[in-house]
Amino acid sequence: SWLLGDHSSEMTYLLPLGGIMLTMLFVKYLLKQDIGHGISKILFAISKRKGHLKAHNTWSSMLASSLTVGLGGSVGLEAPIVLTGSSIGSNIGHMLRLNYKSVVLLVGCGAAGAIAGIFKAPIAALIFCFEVLMLDLTAWSMVPLLLSSVTAAIVSYFLLGEQVVFAFTISEPFAMHNLPFYILLGIFTGLISLYFTRMNNLVEHTMGRIKHGLVRTLTGGLLLSVLIFLMPHLFGEGYTTLRSLLTGNSTALFNGTLIEGIIGNNAYYIVIAFLLLIFFKVIAMALTTGSGGVGGIFAPALFVGGMSGATLAKAVNIFTPTNISENNFALVGMAGVMAAVMHAPLTAIFLIAEITGGYTLFIPLIVTATISYVTILAFEKQSVYTMRLAQRGELMTHHKDKAVLSILTVEKVLENDFKKVKADENLGGLVKTISKSKRNIFPVLNDEKELVGVISLDDIRDIIFNTELYDKVEVSEIMRTPSAIIDKHEKMEKVLEIFEETGAWNLPVIDDGKYKGFISRSKIFSSYRKLLKEFSDD
Repeated sequence: SWLLGDHSSEMTYLLPLGGIMLTMLFVKYLLKQDIGHGISKILFAISKRKGHLKAHNTWSSMLASSLTVGLGGSVGLEAPIVLTGSSIGSNIGHMLRLNYKSVVLLVGCGAAGAIAGIFKAPIAALIFCFEVLMLDLTAWSMVPLLLSSVTAAIVSYFLLGEQVVFAFTISEPFAMHNLPFYILLGIFTGLISLYFTRMNNLVEHTMGRIKHGLVRTLTGGLLLSVLIFLMPHLFGEGYTTLRSLLTGNSTALFNGTLIEGIIGNNAYYIVIAFLLLIFFKVIAMALTTGSGGVGGIFAPALFVGGMSGATLAKAVNIFTPTNISENNFALVGMAGVMAAVMHAPLTAIFLIAEITGGYTLFIPLIVTATISYVTILAFEKQSVYTMRLAQRGELMTHHKDKAVLSILTVEKVLENDFKKVKADENLGGLVKTISKSKRNIFPVLNDEKELVGVISLDDIRDIIFNTELYDKVEVSEIMRTPSAIIDKHEKMEKVLEIFEETGAWNLPVIDDGKYKGFISRSKIFSSYRKLLKEFSDD
């Protein structure tokens, strides 16, 4: 009853804090592993873990997000469910010992099935895999992804009926004279999406600076509870509010709330209230995830997009003689924000069209989503999912050469069958070592197993047969400093740059200052070609 405006229960607004607290305890003491940012975890698994997602992700994300959202956390359930589906596909693939490409395809099938099942939107689910998860669009991948999406949608229809997520009735068909306003909506939602992305990162980063987990949870949870007390529409996913917007019932949204008496039916105040909801929904979302809650950005993006569209339409109706449909603009605004935040315009277009049955507005959906996406691209080259992964060089892309390099690591091409010599060893000892080696390079180590130099046969060819020098010359006198040293954790793109700059064919590798082995151009390129073939073959 509190959500309808009855504030007689003073403790109800603390439910979000309780939900985040329970989630934090579940994650910290039972799982003991972070399960937040579900889509980013899938992208990381595809890029760096051969598509492998841990078995507990088949259930843990759903349970944790249910605690968070069910008790009022201002996030969505969709991303955790997508992670669940992808994890099921991943673990089936690894259980059957399939190759990398097949495992990744199963990860995509799980994600597509999850989205199609949630929203009954098989086309959007398919496109999501290509736009967001960056799977390659081929005949080999298309068929299983389609089968997964359609099957999930059919099962969802069978179990849950034909009702769509948002019931929507076209009150005003698209007219060309409204096209400038949809273009304006595209720019507006693009800028709102920029705020969405950057404010989310700022709040999460700020919360992350609170090192003590309990203090962080209490701080974020209390702030979230205060926001929800002042603005009940921030409670949970926000789909009830969106349904009101899409039915054109925006004036009744604030009935029974603390600000009902202030707003009334004043259109100016309603616009201001909508802008405040947009502003604080992003903060509420980031507080939820930043303080220990588990959830995704699907629902918040739809909420902010719907509010943005309704705000612009109401403002146009106030300040111009034009009368445009607020619920139509709310619908198209949802696509605008989703397209920009996720950097997935096609997914947004088809998802909104499918979940609302709003294909009549297909043209404005395309116009607004595309312009919104282009607008945010001018400021942010990465989506909210990929930003941090890209900064760390851990993101798979559609460029196959870069995709292969993102998987290839120094450890995978490391060779350690080189005979080691000590710096204080004499030339005679070095010659004995050379006689037992199949290599022509020898790492020189000190007593702490730290690399101090290298010796190449080419460097000592003129003295190696002079037996008179065997006891007179020490290794430290004839060794040289390598042209570069590679850290074991260096990104492969950087390694190739170093090879190019130095012109070397072999370079030593260290880890925490300790010698680990050598990497060679030939080993890198042979491994690269093998992986590229695996990527390319259908």
